Amino acid sequence: MRVLWFVLFLTASASAGEYVTFASGSRLRVDRHETEGSKVRLYADAAEMVVDAAQVRGYEVEEYAPPAPVAAPAAAPLQTVAPGPADLADAAADKYGLPRRLVRSVMAAESALNPLAVSPKGAVGLMQLMPSTARTLSANPYDPAQNVDAGARYLRDLLLQYKGGLWHALAAYNAGPGAVARYNGVPPYRETINYIARIDRDRRKKCE
Repeated sequence: MRVLWFVLFLTASASAGEYVTFASGSRLRVDRHETEGSKVRLYADAAEMVVDAAQVRGYEVEEYAPPAPVAAPAAAPLQTVAPGPADLADAAADKYGLPRRLVRSVMAAESALNPLAVSPKGAVGLMQLMPSTARTLSANPYDPAQNVDAGARYLRDLLLQYKGGLWHALAAYNAGPGAVARYNGVPPYRETINYIARIDRDRRKKCE
């Protein structure tokens, strides 16, 4: 099945890294890379992947911009407003170098922005993490901030795994990497196909 390559418009992270551009045109932020003969190993947080050197078009070093000093407030506010789902999505997208509209669209498709959502299969929260996946990511799925952060990190790792293939990454998020491997592409599940179409339609709508 044809892979839809997705060019990620990344935002700068707080620490210096680099951008890798694949021969397909997809661009992704990573922490660093190592060349091993005809192979290249890419690192991003705890995730890593190995690709053929021929699949990489080039690298661009990210310039580190130290955060501006912030003056301490005269007095702590009496009340703080918890960030909403959209704020959590944007923060996680910025942290992992993903387009904000993509993370928001995945969140909307997963939970309709309901932090208390629980699926019949046991997926939890805004990004509908399975408890086993949350444990792997060292996150508490019942905490909205941790749930969204872990969900965005998992999506970033899937995009790395599938070399920027958005449909493959979304299919794996919905149906699991095992299903993608079994069908060598997007599995022919109506739920997964509708899921990908909904996210793709939603993120394109936000571009208009």
